[in-house]
Amino acid sequence: MAIEKKFIDLFHNVSVKAALASSYLVGKKDKIAADKAAVDSMRNTLNKIDMRGQIVIGEGELDEAPMLYIGEKLGTGNGPELDIAVDPLEGTNFAANNLPGALSVIAVAEKSNLFKAPETYMNKIAISSSEKNIVDLDFSIKKNIHNLADFKNTQPENLTACLLDRPRHKKYIEELSSLGVKLKLITDGDVSGALMVTKKEYKIDIFLGIGGGPEGVLAASALDAFDCFFQGKFFFETTEDQKRANNMGIKDLDRKYEINEIVSGDSIFCATGITSGDIVSGINLKNNVFTSETLITHKSTKFKKIVKKEQNI
Repeated sequence: MAIEKKFIDLFHNVSVKAALASSYLVGKKDKIAADKAAVDSMRNTLNKIDMRGQIVIGEGELDEAPMLYIGEKLGTGNGPELDIAVDPLEGTNFAANNLPGALSVIAVAEKSNLFKAPETYMNKIAISSSEKNIVDLDFSIKKNIHNLADFKNTQPENLTACLLDRPRHKKYIEELSSLGVKLKLITDGDVSGALMVTKKEYKIDIFLGIGGGPEGVLAASALDAFDCFFQGKFFFETTEDQKRANNMGIKDLDRKYEINEIVSGDSIFCATGITSGDIVSGINLKNNVFTSETLITHKSTKFKKIVKKEQNI
């Protein structure tokens, strides 16, 4: 079954309101307060929707997060059963320091169709084509880059790779540079990083590297609608991380997951800008009116568009 079209506007409203709430704290140097504002708003708005929703990706386990915790039930209790993944404020440092790229993100799928990822790292790779065997997490960086260059009928030096600027990526950066690949290094926000493979205008050919597992699920939800290739594999730093994954039903810790294993069936994805970035513009407040931009996808209707909205506060 498909998620009814009316839910596009409802979940769009959720991400917009969360972005607006957080926008009042942009540049205030308090990422905790900015995140809390987005969380509070998102939860309040979700609870007004006629649905039987449950958080599968949220702010943490029940003992870690008072709201939007994994397993929390949301909505009026009427309507369809839905899985919900949220990142009310992706890029907390961006918002706190008034830097580009802060987003409010939500993904929704039919019940049991959204992967329940543990709070651990995930090694990821994404490109714009859904064709398999061009890139793969089991391939070397050199093979992935040469395969992608051949597929695009170009040379490695004409490709641009996006990845998080982290010490753990030192070898990735060195090898990509040795191949002549141009780099876009991002300090935070690997949902938006993955989204940059979706359109030619973003000038990103490949997204790769180790980031958050929950963010991988959110990114895959959007990439699915764009018919992109995405692959993820959990990266465990400690035995505690491994136990957490086991407790969530993940038995094969070395398994690679592709899009159809992360999100299946119909889905809706909304990412509203809080501060302006590569994907969408941020909240713009003027008098009692604000404008927002949101990347919205709805898989079953093939809807994928950046929607600009002007509203009274």
